[in-house]
Amino acid sequence: MSIIIHEALRAYIDPLTEHEFTALERSILTEGCRDALVCWGDILIDGHNRYAICQRHNLPYNIVQNDNFSNIEDVQLWMIDNHLGRRSVTDFQRGMLALRKKEIVLARMKAQEEQSPSDNAESEVAVPVVKPTQSRQEIARLAGISSNAVVQIEKIQKAAAPELVQAVRDGTISISAAAAIASLPNEDQVAAVAGGRKELQQAARQVREKVREQKAPAKAVAAEAAAPAAIEGRQDSASSSGVDELSNLRQQVMHLQTENSELLSQIAALKAQLAG
Repeated sequence: MSIIIHEALRAYIDPLTEHEFTALERSILTEGCRDALVCWGDILIDGHNRYAICQRHNLPYNIVQNDNFSNIEDVQLWMIDNHLGRRSVTDFQRGMLALRKKEIVLARMKAQEEQSPSDNAESEVAVPVVKPTQSRQEIARLAGISSNAVVQIEKIQKAAAPELVQAVRDGTISISAAAAIASLPNEDQVAAVAGGRKELQQAARQVREKVREQKAPAKAVAAEAAAPAAIEGRQDSASSSGVDELSNLRQQVMHLQTENSELLSQIAALKAQLAG
């Protein structure tokens, strides 16, 4: 059968690095293409790299069909889940895949909400109800990473230059460092990437130091604003404590006076008995 390469699907998942592709090619040349390609009809949905290597070296391969999809979005969701199940996927790739799944699911939910009830009744194809993955905790759980990493990846996704994103994919810089550098102007990001690993680390360190310096005055102001209230609270507490102590002393005095009066009465009674 002829295989169709859907460019949007091939570009949807991060490509292998040069080192990874070379290792896969060496494995296929030695052991053959052990894993079958997966197609949806004529469209290849899994095994793009294996297919390219087999075509290059005129090697045989097997094909399995997966017809459990009604549209291209179903295929994309399947591809995401399929890649998230692989151990070789990096934390950054996992976060990006989970965020892409969120976008697809939310777009589908919005489309379902906008569809009129009459359209739903007349449709012959049942539209599956999907739960949107919205919170960072849900995305982190899906990707198998921390919520803090999800926040950093979102920042990279929104603000990082393509060169910085590629540096994270290649492992040249960590997710946290890339998130810090992403706050810089685009040209500064590109310049840092061009300088290599040390330049990237230095840029990330400078951004973090600047953030700490900006936070320090704010914390001082907050502490200064809170100080009078704390002092007033301690004064009120001391005053209240003094009032309570004085009240206790007065009660003790009254109790002693009562005891003294009772003793005087007993003494007078004893004197009267002796006199009789």
